[in-house]
Amino acid sequence: MEKDIRNSDFLHIGNKILDWYKNNARDLPFRQTKDPYKIWICEIVFQQTRINQGLNHYNNFIERFPDVKTLAEAEENEVLLYWKGLGYYSRAINIHKAAQQIMNDYKGVFPDQYEEILQLKGVGKYTAAAVSSICFNGKMPAVDGNFYRVLSRIFADDFDISNSKAFTYFSELAKLVMPENVGDFNQAMMDIGSEICKPKNPLCGECPVNEDCLAFSMQNISNYPVKTKKVKAEDLALTYYFVHRNGNFLIRQRKEDFIWKKLFEFPTAVSKDMETFITGSKTINHKLTHKNLSIEIFNVNVDSEAVWNDFVAENQYLITNLEGSHEKSFPKPLENYIQNSLKD
Repeated sequence: MEKDIRNSDFLHIGNKILDWYKNNARDLPFRQTKDPYKIWICEIVFQQTRINQGLNHYNNFIERFPDVKTLAEAEENEVLLYWKGLGYYSRAINIHKAAQQIMNDYKGVFPDQYEEILQLKGVGKYTAAAVSSICFNGKMPAVDGNFYRVLSRIFADDFDISNSKAFTYFSELAKLVMPENVGDFNQAMMDIGSEICKPKNPLCGECPVNEDCLAFSMQNISNYPVKTKKVKAEDLALTYYFVHRNGNFLIRQRKEDFIWKKLFEFPTAVSKDMETFITGSKTINHKLTHKNLSIEIFNVNVDSEAVWNDFVAENQYLITNLEGSHEKSFPKPLENYIQNSLKD
């Protein structure tokens, strides 16, 4: 809809949100610091993970890699290992590269300008705005799904959030209500979006700005935000061979050009000699954000030491066992398969 609100005063809405945050902010460990490294890590961790699910992972990661230098100097596989359980492993690869960027380009000092933070590997506009506002008093709204939802409901705004211009549009909308303390405002909007203005069954009675919310006053909260485009998930079939002998099994590390970057996997093909040792197969269905995976895993129980040795030598696979697999990062369906196959 066409708006005539650009010159109007909506600052009182932002101030109400700030007042609410002072008394209702979630007690989270990363809110006890202004360390940009820790704020950056927490923003990346919780991009795709609920706070109650990811908090222990965040704490363990920070304990092992307490600063940029420690992270930059670590081996990539160890970084992936400490990311285990969070999924979307490309995030771990990117933060490792970004830490090295900071060491090389900024002499180990975390950049304090929005545009410089935005140049770090894997950092988008939302994360750059969050870090710069929380740690360096930057003035950019950290627009994400929470902002889309809260703002579209406050203004009963039907701008399509799947539109490529949505980030810019809602950034300007956020600036209408944004008070001077942008860091706390950004965190308040995250809390309201997560705890009150939920996608379904929002707690409008507890919202500090329900008197200012047009969608609430018109009783059509469920109509916002508007999203018309939905990405259709692609169907993808994968085949693996779980080649094992006397408690040992074969793995290799994936490359960085497709899903499950740099994680470990089973062989995807076997020799004719190996095929004689196939004892069965199992199909596992697994969903990624934009892919529906059908994973067929053949169980290959190798009785012949000669065939085993020849196959390993020809393909340069790594040999590991159940205990050793705990030190590697596998895609979740393969990790579950290992545990179920070798637990006895």
